[in-house]
Amino acid sequence: MTGVESPAYVPGHGLLKGRTAVVTAAAGAGIGGATARRFLEEGARVLISDAHARRLKEYEAELAAEFEGVSALACDVTDEVQVQALFDAAVRQHGRLDIVVNNAGLGGTSDLVDMSDEQWSRVLDVTLNGTFRCTRAALRAFREGRHGDEGDESGRGGVIVNNASVVGWRAQAGQAHYAAAKAGVMALTRCAALEAAAFGVRVNAVSPSLAMHPHLVKVTTPELLEELTAREAFGRYAEPWEVANVIVFLASDYSSYMTGEAVSVSSQRA
Repeated sequence: MTGVESPAYVPGHGLLKGRTAVVTAAAGAGIGGATARRFLEEGARVLISDAHARRLKEYEAELAAEFEGVSALACDVTDEVQVQALFDAAVRQHGRLDIVVNNAGLGGTSDLVDMSDEQWSRVLDVTLNGTFRCTRAALRAFREGRHGDEGDESGRGGVIVNNASVVGWRAQAGQAHYAAAKAGVMALTRCAALEAAAFGVRVNAVSPSLAMHPHLVKVTTPELLEELTAREAFGRYAEPWEVANVIVFLASDYSSYMTGEAVSVSSQRA
């Protein structure tokens, strides 16, 4: 199949003007980095985070050369102390917290029959437990009213967007740990949304299929990437910013009546 060319980059429209966001796993490559950039283009202040401190600082400098309102703090989402410090820093630096994007995740390929306990546990701890820790910290901040000053004219109670995956719905060989973690992220999203609605917070997820970034190339064989790409109706993978655009939508007032949803960002035919 001949792939359809990627569309032109969509410019910002100020959809997140004046809001403060935390984005995890945002050290430049992939969906997290693209989301941070899109949020800045939409007028948000953004605290980016990642477990890789050096790459995080490099990306902070890159963004700061183009935008105001960007800062960075290294955070390992498997460490509760670091997670809490991240959310405290967002409020301390900007006086408020409006949006949280839980993008941290860990993949890998291993048949279940050969998978070790350590492989299974590591993927789930980063991908599912990390999303739980950050969601919990965000909900506590939102419940305490740390999403803005009293009398804030916006009336926003906060937004959380989790990064799930289509493999949470669809089987893929060698991905039992990752699929289980992402299905868990979807279930966590739905349950958190019901609880958070009581204090005006929305919780949704994106579920991409194939978004290309350097890390994916390192952990996936060329043959598998070719096979996965061929399954896409457009005959190409998604650009990370195309997934980030959907995250912008879910973070903005355009999705004000959506909560507990996992939105597929995919052109996959089967």
